[in-house]
Amino acid sequence: MTNKDLVIAASTIWVVVAAILVMFMQAGFAFLEAGLTRMKNVGHIAAKNVLVLAIASIVYYLVGYGIAFGDGGNGLVGGSGFFPDVDDLLAIGTAPFSWFSTIPAGAGYLFQVVFAAVSLAIVWGAMAERTKLWVYFAFGIVFTLIYSVVSHWIWSPDGWLFSKGMQDFAGSTVVHYQGALAALAGALLLGPRIGKFGADGKPNAIPGHNMAFTTLGVLILWFGWFGFNPGSTLGVISGDKLGYFAYVALTTNVAAAAGALGGLTVSWLVIKKPDLSMTLNGVIAALVAITAASGFVAPWAAIVIGLVAGAIAVLGVLAIERARVDDPIGAVAVHGMAGVWGTLATGIFAVPALAENLATGKGGLWYTGSFDQLGTQALGLVAVGAFTFSASFGALWLMKVTFGIRVDAEVEQAGLDVSEHGMWGYPEFYIPVPGGYGTDSHGHVGVAHAPRSAPPAAVTAATALEPTT
Repeated sequence: MTNKDLVIAASTIWVVVAAILVMFMQAGFAFLEAGLTRMKNVGHIAAKNVLVLAIASIVYYLVGYGIAFGDGGNGLVGGSGFFPDVDDLLAIGTAPFSWFSTIPAGAGYLFQVVFAAVSLAIVWGAMAERTKLWVYFAFGIVFTLIYSVVSHWIWSPDGWLFSKGMQDFAGSTVVHYQGALAALAGALLLGPRIGKFGADGKPNAIPGHNMAFTTLGVLILWFGWFGFNPGSTLGVISGDKLGYFAYVALTTNVAAAAGALGGLTVSWLVIKKPDLSMTLNGVIAALVAITAASGFVAPWAAIVIGLVAGAIAVLGVLAIERARVDDPIGAVAVHGMAGVWGTLATGIFAVPALAENLATGKGGLWYTGSFDQLGTQALGLVAVGAFTFSASFGALWLMKVTFGIRVDAEVEQAGLDVSEHGMWGYPEFYIPVPGGYGTDSHGHVGVAHAPRSAPPAAVTAATALEPTT
């Protein structure tokens, strides 16, 4: 076995392991969203996070991978690699996916598809608790195609933004900003959840049902990010740096830590309490922001990026709410605003030697005194923003005016668990369960106790579906 063979073998192992870590982030999103929403929808939340992987995996295999990375395309889309066969996926550095020169194209697919799934999960988080299930299927297909186009622009050597030197190491723009744009389109077209805003326009708190779930979700995401960013080296050698993925892991971690401190501190100053949800949002926002910069910046800059992102998470969530946009998990602020900051911060803090090593763009404003890289970053944000928001809004608007995208008010109040799936995430709170909550000391089934937050319709629906035998 030659040295080249050893590098390919080690790189393939690393990329596949990293892909598995990123795939596990869907568990983090499931816990995060379930914890931040109401118990009557927790089963629905879990179901749609399974759908994320299912839809993205199939659509990206059939056409998305070719759109994103297929050879023979142009600056806008790839031109080959659709319905890839065995030979296509086992090939290394040859058509139709010649860009993957140190790993098999199949390993490249596995790593890239879980990124597409993360972006789709961001979209659906902002649409939680009021969206018809069929919309997740239909828009999931559409968004995976939109995502693939933008990833071609920035990450494919043929992409027009790649050729301009845009720096987005692991996807602050491609994954997070793009997902947040579609999330904003969905939230605007759906409108707020029932009761979120009063007649005077002031927001009402709709607290999540389980902060322990939310905390676990964030910790899983933090863990998974060690596949997300370091895995984007796509090998054990980056440029002339062996084991560069370890450095990327370091910048990722210190940024996340700074984001936690930033979110906690700003929430303490603004809302007078060290709010746990804001602290957790700070962690995610920092991870989002450092995603673009993790391979380009020094550790001190990563800490600055994380601190600012933590503050953005708090202030952004409050600003979005004041704008009367109902975003149950804070996707627009945490993934969108922080994604913008991370993309621009890369243009400020990119170390010239690291940019040269990665053969992408130039050094940032801090080192060079030039606005060139920052301008390229801003151009990318404007282009992606215009394309992704308009395409997402148009697709969802068409769905809205034809078949409708929002559940009926009665269904929303009953909860999507029972209305959409015929089951409950917490059945003992809604129906009699032998030996469960609501039974007497002898184990006889008594009257089910609905939680105080549940509307009467939830109990009615539960009773209607209760077996009569």
